[in-house]
Amino acid sequence: QVHLVESGGGLVQAGGSLRLSCAASGSIFDIVTMSWYRQAPGNKVELVATITDTNHTNYRDSVTGRFTISRDNARNTVYLQMNSLKPEDTAVYYCNAKRVVVTTGDELDYWGQGTQVTVSS
Repeated sequence: QVHLVESGGGLVQAGGSLRLSCAASGSIFDIVTMSWYRQAPGNKVELVATITDTNHTNYRDSVTGRFTISRDNARNTVYLQMNSLKPEDTAVYYCNAKRVVVTTGDELDYWGQGTQVTVSS
């Protein structure tokens, strides 16, 4: 099992910044990717950013150049630095971890509880 706890959401004005954190615990040694997803009211869940175990990163087009995903292995924490925030970034942000179980090859997904980000215009 992997337990994920997010923090750092809140209310910010357009153009402002927030940093989200996702602390992982449990069976973390075979996590291959950590990602941030978001869901705005009435919308589907969308992938925001991903970082692999080799520190390769990927972003959705609408956040490229504004958001940065990073990891601190010593703290088992992944961050999402969000700059130049826009009202359309308003959503609940979820942390996701993908494990590939070494012994079986099974792929497992784990999710945090979500943290609200609200950007006012």
